[in-house]
Amino acid sequence: MPRKLKAYAAAGVDVDLGNRVKQKIQGLAASTHGPEVLGKIGGFGGLFRPNFRGMKDPVLVSSVDGVGTKLKIAFAVNRHDTVGQDLVNHCINDIAVIGARPLFFLDYIGAEKLEPTVFRQILKGFATACRAGGCALIGGETAQLPGMYHPEEYDLAGTIVGVVDRPKLLDGSKIRPGDVLIGLRSNGLHTNGYSLARKVLFQDLRLPLDKPARGMKLSLAAELLRVHPNYQPLMASLPSGMLRGAAHITGGGLLDNLPRVLPDGCQAVIDSRSWKVPLLFELIQHGGRVPAGEMYQVFNMGIGMVLVVPATRADEAARLTKGIVIGSITKGNKDVVIL
Repeated sequence: MPRKLKAYAAAGVDVDLGNRVKQKIQGLAASTHGPEVLGKIGGFGGLFRPNFRGMKDPVLVSSVDGVGTKLKIAFAVNRHDTVGQDLVNHCINDIAVIGARPLFFLDYIGAEKLEPTVFRQILKGFATACRAGGCALIGGETAQLPGMYHPEEYDLAGTIVGVVDRPKLLDGSKIRPGDVLIGLRSNGLHTNGYSLARKVLFQDLRLPLDKPARGMKLSLAAELLRVHPNYQPLMASLPSGMLRGAAHITGGGLLDNLPRVLPDGCQAVIDSRSWKVPLLFELIQHGGRVPAGEMYQVFNMGIGMVLVVPATRADEAARLTKGIVIGSITKGNKDVVIL
């Protein structure tokens, strides 16, 4: 056995190192656990005993996602604590638009070589976001895959499971012409559009990562590594019945994500003058000569989440969420018009 393990390590997979590193994550994962979590990290499956008391018809909601080429920024500056938070928060937002609250999260890390310091930073990010989101980190997979990734690089994916009471499920069916769109501001690119952003910023404009771009206070690296916000607690705090629908503005931007929640006979009309597009997006648009229509299909353009509420509650919703009215629902064919 020792000879086989040494041979495997020589081939690029150090099983013993993997076991030692994984043993050290118990505390991080445990900090996200409540009484619903049974067992410990490291088993063949995570155990979660949900409490559905108070729900008439509980429905489980699941989603899986990644961080994309935002990871390239983390590699470049050797900072890995934010991308774990990005992944958890992105997944939580994806089920929040259905009205669900998160229950538990599982991660996947595939790496060319297991680096203990990097691994711990990533897991610290997972744990930080799970604690803040009321979500248990109950397991995952760490794969050492020499030859699959470039040296010192890795990929992340995550799966989340949440629950919503069926009478409170947000499926867009209650959306009507006359409803109002409330935009919740983003703090940057979040986790989408980084392939185009990197091309424009680094290849076309040749901007340095360690310095602020013109008009910005933080370094470009800090701007690009801003943590994707978790909007679910804010949405869950709204009075019952206020929300008729919601769209997480991720890949596809406003143009492709809003139609996913619109019922037949409705379209979304957005007034792009109702908010100031952050400088980072303007820099990418002008630097890459990207048409405005494509910008609104690739990036969030400063709006990370869109809530659909009745017109009579629009002011209240904007006040409670610190959001802004960005448009309305009109009669149409499940598309988006940006003015």
